[in-house]
Amino acid sequence: MQETSLYTPVKRFLENLDFSVKGEIGGCDIVGVRDGEPPVVVICELKLQFNLELVLQAVDRAAACDEVWLAARMSARGKGREHDRRFRALCRRLGFGLLGVSGKGEVELLLSPAALPPRRDPRRRSRLVQEHQRRRGDPAAGGSTRVPIMTAYRQDALACAAAMADGPKRPRDLKAISSRAASILLHNYYGWFARAERGVYALTELGLAAVQSHGILQGSLQVFPNEANQLGMKVGA
Repeated sequence: MQETSLYTPVKRFLENLDFSVKGEIGGCDIVGVRDGEPPVVVICELKLQFNLELVLQAVDRAAACDEVWLAARMSARGKGREHDRRFRALCRRLGFGLLGVSGKGEVELLLSPAALPPRRDPRRRSRLVQEHQRRRGDPAAGGSTRVPIMTAYRQDALACAAAMADGPKRPRDLKAISSRAASILLHNYYGWFARAERGVYALTELGLAAVQSHGILQGSLQVFPNEANQLGMKVGA
């Protein structure tokens, strides 16, 4: 059993509270945003059982949001931390909400979140909201581990790579696809692009593989040799 098994039921619960929910944003398992001025931001961390590590994660997240929720699998024998008065009292004092998920995927509200102190890290909160808004769809299930997270930046880079399927492009040719196309090609974080000539970029072999692996390949490809190693480019994220 993995933490990702909790994602769908918890997402559904938060959506019923009118939050737009997406997984794995800014290192958080779940980020929910509700329209407003400013928008209301909630963070939910997932674990297979309630424990101190989950509380410590929530403490770290609290500075970047308006509400913090902890969600974990309910103990089948009724002996889990969710039934410990001391654990609930601790979460209540910290202002955290608690959600228990049954083996059937049913979510039980164990403790409602309380109003948190004034935000201490508005920049971090702003980054979460921006990533939530930029990310197309919800491509990453909360609680995912050992797999690359499909960030909004990675989505834009893939879109640029797919658009280069029929040959080299200039940054301005890709501006309609992503406003940061020029930066993506220049910094080449994933090693997917190579300079074909002055101001013109083409796909590397890594770029071709990325496009193919995500099933967005269209038309023929003109692939340039992968120069990532020679140029000292980073090829992971």
